[in-house]
Amino acid sequence: MLGDPKKAVLKLSGPMIVGMLVQSLYNIVDGIWVAGLGSDALAAVGLFFPVFMVILSLASGLGVGGSSAISRKVGARDKEMADSAAAHTLVVGLLIGISLSGLTFPFLREIFSWIGAEGRIVHLVVGYARVLVGGAVVLVFSNIAGGILRGEGDTRRAMHAMILGAGLNMVLDPIFIYKLKMEVVGAAWATLTSVCVTSALMIFWLFVRRNTYVDIKFSSFKFDGKMVREILRVGIPSSFAQLSMSLAMFILNIMIVKVGGTDGIAVLTSAWRILMLGMVPLHGIAMGVTAVTGAAYGAKNIDKLNVGYLYGIKAGFAVELAIATLVFILAPQLSHLFTYSKGAAHISGDLIDALRWLVWFVPGVPFGRLTSAMFQGIGRGENALAVTILRTVVMQASFCYLFGIWLGFGILGIWWGIVLGNLTAAAVSFAWGRLTVQKLRLQSGLLGYQRA
Repeated sequence: MLGDPKKAVLKLSGPMIVGMLVQSLYNIVDGIWVAGLGSDALAAVGLFFPVFMVILSLASGLGVGGSSAISRKVGARDKEMADSAAAHTLVVGLLIGISLSGLTFPFLREIFSWIGAEGRIVHLVVGYARVLVGGAVVLVFSNIAGGILRGEGDTRRAMHAMILGAGLNMVLDPIFIYKLKMEVVGAAWATLTSVCVTSALMIFWLFVRRNTYVDIKFSSFKFDGKMVREILRVGIPSSFAQLSMSLAMFILNIMIVKVGGTDGIAVLTSAWRILMLGMVPLHGIAMGVTAVTGAAYGAKNIDKLNVGYLYGIKAGFAVELAIATLVFILAPQLSHLFTYSKGAAHISGDLIDALRWLVWFVPGVPFGRLTSAMFQGIGRGENALAVTILRTVVMQASFCYLFGIWLGFGILGIWWGIVLGNLTAAAVSFAWGRLTVQKLRLQSGLLGYQRA
């Protein structure tokens, strides 16, 4: 992470892109198996998605906070504090995981009824949710352990864990859903089982084999409030940033149910799976940018920080533009993956339209997403949070309401709102990121001048 920033971004991003591609492929396959149960099952999974995002956002946000802290300690060549950061991240994460299950599990039916689920769909989504909410502590641990590996630059083993989990999930899905006749609940059990296996592998690496850079020993653990604050300064805003995406999905679901019913939810859920697969390379690049900018910031090398940040954006834009073009062209074929069954065939045309509109916000995402990654790398989690809230809650939700409901364009207006909201926020975020790097360079130059 301390060498050529361009090579470092590529080296760290490559394994994560591969791992996340396989993981996102699982999401597609999972959706295909669920689609065989009909549009009600797809809608149930879509309604649970915002709740699932709450769990994952808290878990991955804390993982990002720990990863950022570890990478800065690596850049400063302070192994003892890197070990401390890893241990504190795990302790806080386990407490959060236990709390999530206890606070959410009793109110699942009320949550989904409030969103607008009715009849059979309520039964389906509650059954699905109970499995994953009950296993929240395992989901949290898996994300945090992956963040620790990424923070020390070991993205290869993080990739192996992701591939194992996703591959196992794809094998278990048809067994649990159809062979064991568990239907949509079987998809949840397949997910939780695969995460348990992945977590067991990470426990082996971190606590049994102990051949990672960080050395976690709870026997000598001493609570360090300053370290916790450093982790949470990035972790909490990162979690809230992802929670804002969950809030945005809640808002979108409410608006879509209003203008397009539960079929609209099924369309958005299916389209979103495809678009998330298309943005996997970007998320991998973002992890590389966070690690590289964090190490450069820890080493007080702002030039390397700037090169890594801009290189990530250029690479991300080129990749996402190519992916957007392919999705636009192949929309009918991609739509068929989720509408092959008799129960879901009637949403095929709407799904094609959704894909061909929504895909055009994808090329603009790198400018905001990688700016957030840079902010996380330098320990300014509050800036990363502001960037995400601007995109999801402020711009996206506002534009969707404007076009979809206020101006009466219906479901098509929702798609327009998502595109325009994301592109507007990306432009503002990138301008803020460039200004921040310029200020860091000026501060670094002033400090060097004063020392001389």
